[in-house]
Amino acid sequence: MGSRFPPPGSGRAVLAPMAGITDSPFRLVCRRRGAAMVWSEMLAAEALVRDHGKTLRMAAFREEERPVVLQLFGTRPGAFADAIARLEPLAADCYDLNFGCPAPKIVKHGGGSALLREPRAVEAIARAAVAAAGRPVLAKIRSGWEVGAENAAEIARLLEQCGVAAVTVHGRAASQKFSGTADWGVIARVKRALSIPVIGNGDVRSGADARRMLAETGCDLVMAGRAALGNPWLFTEVAAAAERAAPGVPVPWPLRLDAIREHFDLMIADKGETRAVREMRKHLGWYIRGIDGAAHARRDIMSAATRRQVFELLERLAG
Repeated sequence: MGSRFPPPGSGRAVLAPMAGITDSPFRLVCRRRGAAMVWSEMLAAEALVRDHGKTLRMAAFREEERPVVLQLFGTRPGAFADAIARLEPLAADCYDLNFGCPAPKIVKHGGGSALLREPRAVEAIARAAVAAAGRPVLAKIRSGWEVGAENAAEIARLLEQCGVAAVTVHGRAASQKFSGTADWGVIARVKRALSIPVIGNGDVRSGADARRMLAETGCDLVMAGRAALGNPWLFTEVAAAAERAAPGVPVPWPLRLDAIREHFDLMIADKGETRAVREMRKHLGWYIRGIDGAAHARRDIMSAATRRQVFELLERLAG
């Protein structure tokens, strides 16, 4: 049945869904630093229908993360409806339908952004999801399948007619993946075409970028993904910049180290130390980016086997 888009937490930026990245620990780290809403990793609708344990675990979240959005991908309307029925007991704040992922492994099966070429399939999925959901259903799209064939406004209007409560628009075509420059004009056109909220996505790397996107497109919120890697303070910066023009301020090392500890300990609580050390390696590379000696430290961190070893290396990096 769906419903209206809920008010986000304070702030004007939300955390984008990123495969292998936006698990519960990272979402909470970002939420505590000003993310107005957080998105899960992509959840395969067909896997949820089969009660796939790993996918069900990926859907779990902490209460402190709210408002939290669970994102689904697939191709079969019935699978979306059945997956949502299985997720309803979790009582997430929203669901999100992925019509924007350009990853070849998703697209080759007809999912993600490949669906932008099939408006009837988009409509069938959206109607099935909205009918099955007891909470708002959102959707994430791109400008179109390829440059010169942008149909974001058409798809977004169709989604609104199906009862979708808000639409996120990435200002690149699927064929561009993450190359080139995002076309914010597409976001502005979608905003003018709809009466529901629009979230702008693409090339928001700073508070100043977010302020400019909000002004140029009229979007209601901005979504940040890659720019938040190792930089969850981006959301604090966006919140400040949305209220007043304010330059970004470098985050001092002690604050970075505090966030790393917090993130690491959340990972250990969820996954155990061995897996946490392994999965934190990529995050640590992002957290220490730009710090003197980071390249050498990164090599050592890749071979560290315990939390203690990692923090001994990080404390030496701090000098």
